[in-house]
Amino acid sequence: MTVPLDRHYSVELPVSAERISQMRRIVAAHLRHWSLDLHVRPVCRAAEELLTNVRLHVGEEDRCVLELRWTGRHLTVSVADDDSRMPRLLDGGGGGLSRVMALSDSWGTCRTAGGKVVWFTRYAESPRSTGLLPRTPLPGGRTFRSTPVAELV
Repeated sequence: MTVPLDRHYSVELPVSAERISQMRRIVAAHLRHWSLDLHVRPVCRAAEELLTNVRLHVGEEDRCVLELRWTGRHLTVSVADDDSRMPRLLDGGGGGLSRVMALSDSWGTCRTAGGKVVWFTRYAESPRSTGLLPRTPLPGGRTFRSTPVAELV
């Protein structure tokens, strides 16, 4: 299977609770479209944590930019906002950046001219086609051979 390199999706959004729920469904749809079904649940949960952190610590009226980028091997999800306060990992917390850390292969933060970006990555290699399956052995040493559709008509 050939995968176009560098799949990308970006959206600017207000971080209301309703919009976060909607973005979770949009992220899931993009991952499924990119054939990354196995990553939908952890990626959506971690992205939701990043967006919820913006809502709780920056404010619902502010906007942020959510970005997905898949290179065929790695998926990066980032959330940029206009608040200069850097997030921190809290001890003993079960959510927030602790959850992002548990759901990802790597994560980090970066200051920008107007605020910050918080991101995480997951190894997400493109699915490979298995091709034809080998013939299944039957009892007595015979093998099962499927009949092509053209011969059935």
